[in-house]
Amino acid sequence: MHALVLHSCLGLRPRGNETDRLALLEFKASITNDPFGVMTSWNKTIHFCHWYGVSCGRRHQRVTRLDLRSSKLSGSISPHVGNLSFLRRIHLHNNSFSNQIPPDFGRLRRLQHLLLQNNSLSGEIPSNLSRCSQLLRISLAFNILVGKIPKELGTLSKLTDFAFHDNQLTGNFPNSFSNISSLEIISATNNKLYGSIPDIFSHMTNLTFLSFDANDLSGTIPPSIFNLSSITTFGVTLNKIQGTLPSNLGIALPSLEYFSVGGNQFSGPIPVSISNASNLYHLDMGGNKLHGNVPSLENLPRLVRINLSGSNLGSGGDGDLSFLCDLTNATGLERVEIQTNNLGGALPQCIANLSSSLLQFHASGNKLVGSIPNGFGYLVNLESFWLSANQLSGHIPPDVGKLHNLYQLNMGLNSLSGNVPSSFGNLSQLTILYLHENNLQGNIPLSTLAECENLRMLSLRVNNFSGVMSPEVISRLSSSFSVLDLSENHLTGFLPKEIGHFLNLEAFDISNNLLFGEIPPNLGSCTKLEFLDMAGNFFQGDIPSSLGSLRGLIRLSLSHNNLSGTIPEFLERFEFMQSLNLSYNNFEGMLPMEGIFSNASAISVEGNSKLCGGIPDLHLPECKLQRSKKGGLSLTVKWVISLIFGLLGITFAIVFWYLCSVRRERKEHTSSDSEEFLRLSYRSLLNATNGFSISNFIGMGSFGSVYKGVLEQGETVAIKVINLVHRGASKSFIAECEAFRNIRHRNLLKVLSVCSGIDYRGCEFKALVYEFMVNGSLEEWLHPTETIGENIERPRSLIFSQRLSIAIDVAMALDYLHHHCEMPIVHCDLKPSNVLLNDDMVGHVGDFGLIKFLRKTTQSRDGNYSSSVGVKGTIGYAPSEYGIGHEVSTRGDVYSYGIMLLEMFTGKRPTDEMFQGTLNLHNFVKAASPEQMVEIVDPLLAYEGVEESLIAILAIGVVCSAESPRERLDISEVITKMCRIRNKLQENSIGE
Repeated sequence: MHALVLHSCLGLRPRGNETDRLALLEFKASITNDPFGVMTSWNKTIHFCHWYGVSCGRRHQRVTRLDLRSSKLSGSISPHVGNLSFLRRIHLHNNSFSNQIPPDFGRLRRLQHLLLQNNSLSGEIPSNLSRCSQLLRISLAFNILVGKIPKELGTLSKLTDFAFHDNQLTGNFPNSFSNISSLEIISATNNKLYGSIPDIFSHMTNLTFLSFDANDLSGTIPPSIFNLSSITTFGVTLNKIQGTLPSNLGIALPSLEYFSVGGNQFSGPIPVSISNASNLYHLDMGGNKLHGNVPSLENLPRLVRINLSGSNLGSGGDGDLSFLCDLTNATGLERVEIQTNNLGGALPQCIANLSSSLLQFHASGNKLVGSIPNGFGYLVNLESFWLSANQLSGHIPPDVGKLHNLYQLNMGLNSLSGNVPSSFGNLSQLTILYLHENNLQGNIPLSTLAECENLRMLSLRVNNFSGVMSPEVISRLSSSFSVLDLSENHLTGFLPKEIGHFLNLEAFDISNNLLFGEIPPNLGSCTKLEFLDMAGNFFQGDIPSSLGSLRGLIRLSLSHNNLSGTIPEFLERFEFMQSLNLSYNNFEGMLPMEGIFSNASAISVEGNSKLCGGIPDLHLPECKLQRSKKGGLSLTVKWVISLIFGLLGITFAIVFWYLCSVRRERKEHTSSDSEEFLRLSYRSLLNATNGFSISNFIGMGSFGSVYKGVLEQGETVAIKVINLVHRGASKSFIAECEAFRNIRHRNLLKVLSVCSGIDYRGCEFKALVYEFMVNGSLEEWLHPTETIGENIERPRSLIFSQRLSIAIDVAMALDYLHHHCEMPIVHCDLKPSNVLLNDDMVGHVGDFGLIKFLRKTTQSRDGNYSSSVGVKGTIGYAPSEYGIGHEVSTRGDVYSYGIMLLEMFTGKRPTDEMFQGTLNLHNFVKAASPEQMVEIVDPLLAYEGVEESLIAILAIGVVCSAESPRERLDISEVITKMCRIRNKLQENSIGE
């Protein structure tokens, strides 16, 4: 009886395989998208053991394997999978599953393989996976997992593979993993792990793969790693690990195949023993502080890539490149990167014997001398060849033209001479060719380059090329050119009308040549042009009306030619125009007054004696009434007559008189409120600085030198003399003049005057005159040198309250620029050296050479100015989005402010040597917990008892310098927060 009752009760519960079927149906119910229809077989007509992706054991018909890899499934992973108690393998990789990894997986005691890589799983790694004691493989890579690696997983004694790369995991790698002697693979690349790599590897005798690339790890490499002779792959690239590499590296790790430690802070020499690791195919030591000679690499026949760039290797003399001859044994070599070092001597002839598989040879930025050896033509698969910024001389070897796969060739900034080899016409894949700033000569090689049908960017500037630009050749050149720079050569003849063939041209520079004739109307077909420079030639005639179609122009220079006629009114309508130089031509008639012409600092028309009218700031003579050449009245006369008739009548006359009176009063009031504009000549500035004496020298900026001067009336000023030889200097001068015209604020450096003329040698001279800041720059106070300056006694550093006050001053200046000008303004180069301090230590933002004006209609976006030529700002202070072509925005200024704020209160420059790889000042501060914040601040502030305020300020700096512009604060929010900190400090001091 009891047996019968017991049997009946058991019958009410689902059998084990029924439990599995229900669990699978719950899994199916969580799928939201099945584009391949793989779940259609999961129905009642088919036993679940035969459903797609399901495998069962023969004996009990229980699910042992769930394999739905690469099925493009979307949805979440049902926690009911935890009911599949016989499951041994879960293969759900290469799908689009989201949400968390179900903690219910911890009930799968038989589970051996958990493969979930390449999905969109979030949340933390469940710690109770440690209950799956049979686990051999865990792969969670390419998801968006967060949190720390559970230390409980250290109990998985059978685990062989643990891959969690490409997530957002933080914290340290757990010490508990020291108990897993079976581990063969640990892949942690591209997370946010920090701290030191633990010294836990002494018992992992089976470990072959260990990768911690692209994290925030510090400290040194644990000694126990160098006892693992089984290691084949070791990577810690892009961290902040320091120390030296052990001298027995190649002996201790003889099985090495992949060794990558680039982008860290390693110092010392490259171990000579590296050549003992004869299986090595990938060697990356670039971006460290290594020094000394590169040792012999002759025993590395399997080497595919070697990167030693960005260190201080070499002595700068002969023999530094002998190691390249060792690489001839590497028959599969593809990439050699040795740029930006101290390598000297001549390129050895043995380079011609390198592997024919070589794709990339980069040796720019060294001290290489002599000629380029013949034989490069044997490297038939070479795609990228960089030798720029060295001291190479001689001719370019013709056999470079045999590199049919070459798409990048940069030999600029050397002393190469002779002609461009005609064999270059064979480079059908060539996309970028830079031969600028050499001593190359002969006819401009356009006929040769016309054969390079894929050429997009060509720079031949500052050479000795001559000859004419043949119409036939121009028409044969690739229409896909985006950059064509032929400036500062000796080209002559007409500019062919076929130039209109370049429909994709964005930058065209033929300045400072010997070209003549009229500007071809067809140039108006190049509607993508942003930069057009034709200055310093002998062009004549009118500006063709067809140029009115170039509405995207940002900069136009036609100066120092023989152009004539009137200045066309269509230039007024170029809304993106920021610089227009028409000086030293023969233009005549009335100057337009709208658009770019309403901004005196953005245009230059001097040297055109027959121009009249224009805005008052240009000081041109008034236009006289005259009849047109056809006998009729000129437009000027018609306009005046219309005005007279329009003002007839006593009522209108009274109104006109009244309006003029009000205007006069406003003008007089403005003149009385502001200081009279100083009119200064080159001679007066020469006298003020004692002939620009070294004793009056204050400092050097990006585009000029700054001198202290005393004007005739006794006023002390700072005079910035623009170095016009420097590329971009004229644009910087124009930008500062624009700022002078448009902005006024107590925390902005005041421009007293500008000077643009000719010096005693007959050369162009430009200078800006500022109010003198007696306490110098913020940079000098944050990082004082041993000698501070003439008769100025300063404390060693700024106290906390001074730094806070200056930080608020700078924020106030940015707020004015961003929100209170007629057009929003982006400074683009905020840094401590551009913050000046007066005698009351009030901060003034200066140097407006890179400012950009934004249209208010586009302020909802992150900016509206974009350019394909050049990156704005200073390294360390400029946001990363500028470097990848994003538009200039006010949020970019906020990033610079955030970095400067962190620098002010930690005392560390963003370019400090400690910041290598992915470690930067932002991450350094962000990684410090509130308890550690006080440890990273400037030691001079650590004892002022303002810990709470310091933490709050650094938190503001971290948010302002966030990687994403959308995460940054608006500068007005910054002011509110900073003022709140200051007010609280003042309240506390009063309370005390």
